[in-house]
Amino acid sequence: MRLRLVKEEDTKAILDIYAQYIDTAISFEYVLPDEESFRKRIKGIAKEYPYLVCETDEGIAGYAYAHRQMEREAYQWNAELSIYLSKDATSKGYGKKLYTSLMDILKLQGVKTVYGLVTVPNEKSEALHESLGFEKVGVCKNTGYKSGAWRDVTWFEKQIAPYESEPKPIFSVWEIPQEKIAEILRKNS
Repeated sequence: MRLRLVKEEDTKAILDIYAQYIDTAISFEYVLPDEESFRKRIKGIAKEYPYLVCETDEGIAGYAYAHRQMEREAYQWNAELSIYLSKDATSKGYGKKLYTSLMDILKLQGVKTVYGLVTVPNEKSEALHESLGFEKVGVCKNTGYKSGAWRDVTWFEKQIAPYESEPKPIFSVWEIPQEKIAEILRKNS
């Protein structure tokens, strides 16, 4: 297993993994995006934030990415994390390695707090967040309607860096020396 930054040619494999979640309450999306729309989505996220894939000998087993948690400028030191693993790649430690790598890279970008939003119940995702030191900070009740029912979403939060009185603005993942990112990904692979 190895971790790396996403490449444009990963789109189809990543979309295939995401497709496994469209008919579940884990994703609040109703219709699977087409490949070109998904490629644009990946590209848009990856130009500012880490977007990682987990590869095994069989191909891409999962992916995780970060994006801005909210749009107003004062929220720039926060990031929301998302992770999707192939159904046959769960419970193997890949999620923990992907999330740890994301947080290590986000620290270098200047992010202070990360969030995970989990449709509940989702025992595996809840356990992942708790095992990595995330705290439950709230539940949005009946916040989405999916798969024939109203769904609750739990917000998980984790501080990953100290809060300074005069924080520097965060910067793009591409402004981090690539050897530092490579070192993080090797360490967590």
